Amino acid sequence: MPDQTPRRQRTEERRRRILAAAKERADADGWAAVTTRHLAEAIGYTQPVLYSHFPGGKSEIMLTLAMEGFVELTQNCRAALHGERGRRGIEAVAIAYLDFGTEHPAVYEAMFQQPIDTRFASEDTDPNLRAAFDVLSDAIADDGDGSATEVLWGALHGISLLERAGRMRSEHRANRIAELGARFTMVPHP
Repeated sequence: MPDQTPRRQRTEERRRRILAAAKERADADGWAAVTTRHLAEAIGYTQPVLYSHFPGGKSEIMLTLAMEGFVELTQNCRAALHGERGRRGIEAVAIAYLDFGTEHPAVYEAMFQQPIDTRFASEDTDPNLRAAFDVLSDAIADDGDGSATEVLWGALHGISLLERAGRMRSEHRANRIAELGARFTMVPHP
């Protein structure tokens, strides 16, 4: 017996097409250009069909893409860390994080800049968000209250945004990563 019925397969395929169309449009023209009307036209269905898959409309689509982004970012950073410790591990995770932001600008924006209906830094934080934070924490061996990890995350996020805006010299990325590695290797954690 197959895992999914043909109807479920079609439903999942439509959901994937909606998400892909939203991501493509947001990558090209920003999230402001993503509308349910555009998405319905892009996938060849009516807006009611789109809402049957995403009752929350654009907000739910952004949230879905953001949550998938957290899973992928975590996987990329975990793979980069892969047993590395100290400076090499920090630098590997920094590269994976920054590459993710560069390769998936719309998803990264949905994750960290757009309002999405999820809570950060609380007891009920989604496990996928917690896992993304934990991999950064593991990279620097933060056994304190998480403040050092928040500083690393803030640095990586700032670098990602500034690079994308052309405010940092792209040829100096390796130097910035090495600086993060050196500084976070030296920082004692409370």
